[in-house]
Amino acid sequence: MGGAVNESSDDPAAVPATAAARLRDILQIRFTPLFQGLPASALERISPHNPLKRLLKLVGYAGVRLLGNAVRSITNPNRLAGATWLYVVSPNNVDALRFVREGLPDAVFVAGQGKRLAQYANTVNRLSLRRKLTHYGQLQAVWRALRASEGPAAWRFFDLIFAAVGYYEEYRCELRRYRPRAVVFANDHNDDARALLLACRAEQIPTAYIQHASVSRWFPPLGFDLSLLEGRHALDTYRSCGPVAGHVSLVGMPKADAFIRRRNTEPRVRRVAIAASLLDPTDALLAALDVLLPALPELHFTFRPHPSDPRDFRALFGKRHPGLAYSDARSENVFAFLHRHDALIAADTSTHLEATLLNLVSLYFRFGHSRGLTDDYYGYVRHGLIDAVDSASELVERVAQLAVYKPDDVFRRATYYCATIATPHEGASEKLALDELVRWLG
Repeated sequence: MGGAVNESSDDPAAVPATAAARLRDILQIRFTPLFQGLPASALERISPHNPLKRLLKLVGYAGVRLLGNAVRSITNPNRLAGATWLYVVSPNNVDALRFVREGLPDAVFVAGQGKRLAQYANTVNRLSLRRKLTHYGQLQAVWRALRASEGPAAWRFFDLIFAAVGYYEEYRCELRRYRPRAVVFANDHNDDARALLLACRAEQIPTAYIQHASVSRWFPPLGFDLSLLEGRHALDTYRSCGPVAGHVSLVGMPKADAFIRRRNTEPRVRRVAIAASLLDPTDALLAALDVLLPALPELHFTFRPHPSDPRDFRALFGKRHPGLAYSDARSENVFAFLHRHDALIAADTSTHLEATLLNLVSLYFRFGHSRGLTDDYYGYVRHGLIDAVDSASELVERVAQLAVYKPDDVFRRATYYCATIATPHEGASEKLALDELVRWLG
């Protein structure tokens, strides 16, 4: 099944206007000062600065994704009709919602056709986007409306606008075809996830959201029928984003259950993890390693890139620092990785919270970043979860101090972020979340 979804309106001009407003909602994080102010190297991976490169990307998307999806058939491993859908946009989402799949008999993973899911590519059910290209008749009118409302950003991110067209319409068709019992999300701001959320509202399909990573004030307002958040920080942050819809329950961090009772108890730091994000410049990461490793030769350092980072850090750093170990984020669970270490050094990543929960000392260090909108993105420093270090020399000094003495109650700093810390429910967040879902589903 597929095809366009008709909008009911007596005014023909209202159709593109409605479609433009919908796309603005779907893409809203792309039009924030935060997104537009990302470092050039990070933004380049999402939307190239050079107009010709953007055009080539657009042509590639049209040829590989739009036409490719149109000619590929879909064979799903599970029955989708009447099931509880667990919508995923990344391997991390699959890992975060696995406990729901195991705990609800009718739950099935679903993702958009063509969505890259690494090791889960062949095990997740797919929602058809075969007729997505048939909705591009609205593109010109929609882009004009967005250009009027968003100004130069509509041209700068034309490739992202192009890619977002048709998701909503096709997802409405899939919802009509299968009529799922409910849709559970682990992501609330990616373009395709936003489109499915709006489609669920239009088709009156119940929606739930399970937070799987820390949130920021730049996220869209919380708009699900049920939201299971990790702690008070997430709720306060979402309230700053706009009105909070539906029922909210604070259940802690389900993905940490298997590790949270095996916290680090080492009295001194001997093993140091360095987690890099997509925003961290290569030269700045190398500069930090050039200072840290020679100054602290008795410590063991492990470098872990973001799972979607295309840089080959072994090749970039290997000759300079042959003793540096590496963790593959695509195959090693973040908690398993942290469990092997006593301290963490990173810039803006939710790994700080996960490290603190495991009683690692976590230090905030911006690798070459100038201070701006992304500074302390999650508010970890501001709310006392972690301490900031401003220079490589200070970083060496702090780590050297920790090599002599590491506090044994660091995890208590995370209480504002994780509601179950030091309560009878600590380590039982999966059960709390499942109980809430079962009650909600009736």
